[in-house]
Formats: sequence, C-alpha cells, structure tokens
Amino acid sequence: MLCRFTLIPDGRVLIYRGRPGETFEDALLSFELNPDTALIFSGGRSLPQDKKIEEEEVEIFLASSRG
Repeated sequence: MLCRFTLIPDGRVLIYRGRPGETFEDALLSFELNPDTALIFSGGRSLPQDKKIEEEEVEIFLASSRG
C-alpha cells in the first residue's frame, strides 16, 4: 500500500509504503514525525490518526506542540 504525504507548510512530499491495516499514526512515527503535532486531511476532511490508511494522498499540517 502506498500513500503520498504532503507536508504543509513546507511542501515536502513523503511516500509511505506500509502494510494493510496500518494507521496514520504508524506512518507518522515511521517518518519520525510527532503525532501530537500533526493534523491529517484528505479532500478537505480531517482524518483521525488511528484510522487505517486507505487514501492514496493526504496533507499533513505540522503544528507546534502546546508544551
């Protein structure tokens, strides 16, 4: 399974090659991105991090942590 992650605001593109059943949280951690600072969107809709990856392309909005 492949999913293209576009990071906002810098526009970097990461390709995730995962196994069926893996979640967005799994993918974020594999890229060493803190899930607490990432918002996932597909088609203008927010997606939960514990959702299994079924989309071919998503946007990841990176934010700073509250701490």
